[in-house]
Amino acid sequence: MRVKLINYTPHPQKSAAIAGKLCYAKSSIKDLEKITPQEEKRFIEKIIKLGHLSVIEHSSFTFAIEGISRVTSHQLVRHRLASFSQQSQRYVKKRDFEYIIPPTIKKKKKLKQIFEKVIKDINDTYAELLDNGIPAEDARFLLPNACETKIIVTMNARELLHFFKLRCAKNSQWEIRQMANLMLKEVRKVAPVIFKNVEKEQR
Repeated sequence: MRVKLINYTPHPQKSAAIAGKLCYAKSSIKDLEKITPQEEKRFIEKIIKLGHLSVIEHSSFTFAIEGISRVTSHQLVRHRLASFSQQSQRYVKKRDFEYIIPPTIKKKKKLKQIFEKVIKDINDTYAELLDNGIPAEDARFLLPNACETKIIVTMNARELLHFFKLRCAKNSQWEIRQMANLMLKEVRKVAPVIFKNVEKEQR
């Protein structure tokens, strides 16, 4: 699994702090832009504590994610306040596709062998369909949830906080939890104050 933050709002915490201060101050936007890093930190901490989270929606983050299963991408796209661009199984032929094996299966040698045999059978049958003129959009009906996929995801900071609260939780499904934690690690590099309290919300 690979997760990389490929784009984000420039100065994401400053954008949120300026938006927040605008709601409470008579100052001009030009004056608000002079906010210091210390003021920015204090104000973001305050507005998050107060639950005034609409102001952090002005900061968004875009991730490139690969090496996840369709199981996880199906869970991910349920978060509707986000934008998704996923590798298509209609246009991208999946001969010899990569796949994800759950750890519970991987650690049991016999079950892992059975799992891999089924994947090989699917791969062979999928290739046979393509070789006999079946279009990829129809051959893909065979492809399993274990099939590896790639996706670009954009969320604003408020939705990310909600996403992390659900998906970093200990009772979340293992693969999306792993992905969420990698996403959290990435955004903390550029917006540490906004995301500093996420662990406290894990269950």
